[in-house]
Amino acid sequence: MTALVDLATASEDVGATSSRLKKAARIADVLRVASPEDVPIVVSWLSGELPQRQIGVGWAALRSLPSAADSPSLTVASVDRTFSAIGATAGAGSQARRTALLRELFEAATPVEQTFLRRLLGGELRQGALLGVMSEAVASAASVPAAEVRRAAMLRGDLPAVAAAALAGGVEALAAFRLEVGRAIGPMLAQTATSVSDALERLGGEAAFEAKLDGARVQVHRSGSDVSIFTRTLDDVTGRLPEIVAAVRALPVRSLVADGEAIALRPDGRPQPFQVTASRFGRRTVSPDQLPLRAFLFDVLHVDGDDLLDAPASARLEILDRIVPSDERVDRLITSSADDASAFLERTLAAGHEGVMAKSLSAGYEAGRRGAGWLKIKPVHTLDLVVLAVEWGSGRRTGKLSNIHLGARDPSTGGFVMLGKTFKGMTDEMLEWQTSRFLSLADGPTDGYVVHVRPEQVVEIAFDGIQTSSRYPGGMALRFARVVRYRDDKPASEADTIDTVRALHEG
Repeated sequence: MTALVDLATASEDVGATSSRLKKAARIADVLRVASPEDVPIVVSWLSGELPQRQIGVGWAALRSLPSAADSPSLTVASVDRTFSAIGATAGAGSQARRTALLRELFEAATPVEQTFLRRLLGGELRQGALLGVMSEAVASAASVPAAEVRRAAMLRGDLPAVAAAALAGGVEALAAFRLEVGRAIGPMLAQTATSVSDALERLGGEAAFEAKLDGARVQVHRSGSDVSIFTRTLDDVTGRLPEIVAAVRALPVRSLVADGEAIALRPDGRPQPFQVTASRFGRRTVSPDQLPLRAFLFDVLHVDGDDLLDAPASARLEILDRIVPSDERVDRLITSSADDASAFLERTLAAGHEGVMAKSLSAGYEAGRRGAGWLKIKPVHTLDLVVLAVEWGSGRRTGKLSNIHLGARDPSTGGFVMLGKTFKGMTDEMLEWQTSRFLSLADGPTDGYVVHVRPEQVVEIAFDGIQTSSRYPGGMALRFARVVRYRDDKPASEADTIDTVRALHEG
């Protein structure tokens, strides 16, 4: 059995270093000595997550803790059982029972264990143990290639389960993880290019340019008449989208996994505002008069028993064109001409879309990664950043949280680098929403008029440029930053990196 104190101490060590290598090495040490049944729990906890997801314990329950125990007695397995018991408590008197279970747990915990549990349950176990670091730690502990761990995790959608398999069975066990029709895989993500010329140069002189729709990413799976639809965060939304289910069933295939975008269109074929699509996509109930969504597919990963993840994009596109009608695919142009690509971009913008994607014709589908084979190009520079703090407003914004502090993700440390602040682009409705949202994310005492928050909320920011600045630790600041929208569909781990910002600045 794995002692909780060993895990809590390792967590402190991981949080105390900014070195990615040292983080991975320390986690690997823990995994090597963890009992097999504890490995998935250890990976989940050090990633800041509970296997149970939510157990009904909020910040209010963690404000007042009992005195700590003098000596350690808790194990990882016993604490996990307590978490499950707390989460399963329901009905009359459930709140009192949860409180009693939580108090018993903390009374048995030493100071270092109390700190670890409080941070874990409070959602603030931010120590840089993100997917990349954790994958490297698992690979080191199991003596397998990190690339094999990452691939298996994306195909399985469950790094804790992959870690247990790797430590128990090595490379052979990882090879057993394959694409399964009906099980969501991590979607391939895009980097940013500054122009179509930049994209062509980075992609080897020729690329497929596709319309970038401002909709909701969907991954469709079909096996016979059974259809499943998943979001970019791997949530199953099949029941919300009967019109897309019907469209997928009509395709001339027996089994299929494809990638695409769901979007609401106006009668003239132009896109509805993103908020309209998002509102319809988020509805959990289906009604006959609801606004329909259409799915436009742009990649195929499996067809009739053949996995295509490693096939070049050119081959995948040929198959996509053969099985999906043209009015159910995104518009595409394959060219080596910057002039033709620029004209395609202008036509796409004129049609009401937000830009284009440029894709390598030779690249495979890099599930779950922000691969160099996909580049997004927008006429206005935007970045998906994370809100680090918020300032109380003044004047007509008195009583509202207004000015947001913006941070880019730093893959080397697992933290965030501040790039500036903005209060521009916020509607009254947005101010109301973000005041409630950021108060719920408040992390510790306020610093005067500044409310520090847990770095969880992603926001899409438009800006006119990036300038050198000594004011912020990254040496850069955004010029004329403004809010485009909040991205509830994106976790902070998928925000743009400081490396992307630096590349844009240098370019």
